[in-house]
Amino acid sequence: MKGEGVSLKTVKHLVKEDKLVKDLNYSICLNEDCDVVYYSDDVIYKKEDVKVPVWFKRDANPKYICYCSRVTEEDIKRAIEDGANTLKDVIIKTGAMKNCNCEINNPRGKCCSNDIKKVMEKYMGI
Repeated sequence: MKGEGVSLKTVKHLVKEDKLVKDLNYSICLNEDCDVVYYSDDVIYKKEDVKVPVWFKRDANPKYICYCSRVTEEDIKRAIEDGANTLKDVIIKTGAMKNCNCEINNPRGKCCSNDIKKVMEKYMGI
């Protein structure tokens, strides 16, 4: 699995309550075609074990980019169509990054600014 480290706090907050989250070191699987979201040497949590759709997984719906403000990929696309061409423009038009608590809201456990930039690049053809 292709992944990156993610905090225990993130995993505990986003895995459904009926699942026991052990105090382990976890990674998040970045493969869009893989059903696994979080994993360690001993445990895996799949998409159905997580409270929110993981935006970079193929069938995520909705595709939240900013989980804290509930801004979707489609919201960012519309902002660009309406003339946004900088990160600041997108933030103003969508309300993204206003209610930041990324460590517990974003499945990657980090700020969404780079993810917003990637979506902007996708729709701006950069």
